[in-house]
Amino acid sequence: MREIHHALVLNLHQPAGNLWEHLEHNAWETHEVLYALDRIPRSLWGYEEVGRVHLSLSGNLLETLADPEFQARMYGVVDCGALLWHFQNEAIFRVVGTGYYHPVLPLIPEADRYEQLARWRGLAGHLLWRDRFQGFWPPEMGFSMELIPLLKRLGYRYVLVDSDHVEAVTPMSWQELRYRPHVARFGDDEIIVVVRDRDLSDAQQSGMELGWFEQELEARTRWCDFAPLVTTATDGDNGGWFRNPEPKANFWGLYTELMEHARDGGAVRPTFIDDYLDRYGVSGEVRVNTGAWNTGWHHGHGFLQWTGSEEQKEGLARVAETSRVLHDTRWRAGELGNHDHALHRELDEAQWRLLRAQTSCNFYWGEAWVPRAHADLNAAWESIGRAHRSAPEIVPTGS
Repeated sequence: MREIHHALVLNLHQPAGNLWEHLEHNAWETHEVLYALDRIPRSLWGYEEVGRVHLSLSGNLLETLADPEFQARMYGVVDCGALLWHFQNEAIFRVVGTGYYHPVLPLIPEADRYEQLARWRGLAGHLLWRDRFQGFWPPEMGFSMELIPLLKRLGYRYVLVDSDHVEAVTPMSWQELRYRPHVARFGDDEIIVVVRDRDLSDAQQSGMELGWFEQELEARTRWCDFAPLVTTATDGDNGGWFRNPEPKANFWGLYTELMEHARDGGAVRPTFIDDYLDRYGVSGEVRVNTGAWNTGWHHGHGFLQWTGSEEQKEGLARVAETSRVLHDTRWRAGELGNHDHALHRELDEAQWRLLRAQTSCNFYWGEAWVPRAHADLNAAWESIGRAHRSAPEIVPTGS
């Protein structure tokens, strides 16, 4: 029987303070999210030989789950410390890298992208006890080719991208384009591109039956003269299909059936992407057009979901200006050899406030959450102001 390799990717993210806020005003919302997270490892226990799940965990979420005060509040609901420990299990999980505060990377200043990625690696490496993450999940699947050198610099082997944005450079069939890994190049750097099937991912997010899913995979890969890799990627903690606690009425009921079929020799084989790459390698070169994944009503082209209104654009422009002044200030302080601890505490405070302001959720909900970005930017400017007053010589020219 011809094998169809299936890579399951789940994005797990909650905005900064969101679980705390719901806990105070609508505790069941927080409980639902935690139950959805806790259901992931529990659904895979006993299926270590066939269960294969890739997880992207935002820095916001990891920070909250690791907070001792939050763990104490949630004890008796979900053991968050144990949950983090379960996510360390490399028999059933591959954790993929991402940005700490879940920004749409092409929309934030280039100077801040490294910090977002490096901060995530520091926290995730500490909590999950590993120093290497092979795959990278761009928040909101927001990708542009200019990210490739940074991802290579940080040691990533492959990046996940959405099928709507991938174009062949090497001539290839529709099946090859979607169901084989490829190489994408930017300047002298290259990275492996793994393509998310948008249509099948939509079904995964909203709900489907296993029979339909298996038949759809068979039909889509029927003419493949290679071992196909079908990648589906969605949120794993949002939506009724993932939050429903009924075993036969949620995603994990379906995935348990899929694992049972795989155990019995079924055609669809849950697969880790790195294992597939080790066995089958890559084929051809592609170009990835700038864009994000589909978000409900929007197709992801042009980032309109995050940039459609004047208020969103003004917020992002202020992010860019704050970043420029902050980085110029830090550079000037280093150039002058100013190592005053109080000064650098202020600049560090401004840095994390700026990074948190870049959270994709602040710009996702139309204009509703843009004030959250401004609140962090205001705090960043206050810290920058205190730094400038304490050391006027570090004020950048033109500020």
